[in-house]
Amino acid sequence: MATRSTERLPQDGDTLEWRRGEDSISTDPERLDIGLVHRFLSHEAYWSPGVSRERVERSIENSIVFGLYHGAEQIGFARVVTDRAAFAYLADVFVISEHRGRGLGKWLVETVLSHPDLQGLRKFILGTADAHSLYERFGFRPVDPSRMMERHH
Repeated sequence: MATRSTERLPQDGDTLEWRRGEDSISTDPERLDIGLVHRFLSHEAYWSPGVSRERVERSIENSIVFGLYHGAEQIGFARVVTDRAAFAYLADVFVISEHRGRGLGKWLVETVLSHPDLQGLRKFILGTADAHSLYERFGFRPVDPSRMMERHH
């Protein structure tokens, strides 16, 4: 169940929070353990080896963030880059290894997809090398490679 920091509809910057037992998910960027997020992304994530802390901080500043917590300890993360009207990109989804196997990754993705600012979008995309079955549960499908292009730096 979601509890909001306000009774009105969420506006840019409003914090939302969801709870499940001792676990919670929050969109409050001030609550994030940036060190944990940076360590995971730069040392454990296959998609961002060696990413700088500055880049991680900038990416967080320009995204809707979702911190996953067990009590006060951050144990996971996801972020969405979006225009809040037509397009969203789900990125940097992780649960630290000690807390895997309890359905927290599923709950994190479900929560991201339920965020009020992410409803009614024309396109919601992500990239994965190893979690296709997780995302397929939520309606994601492989894209036609002839219609997608990318530019790497």
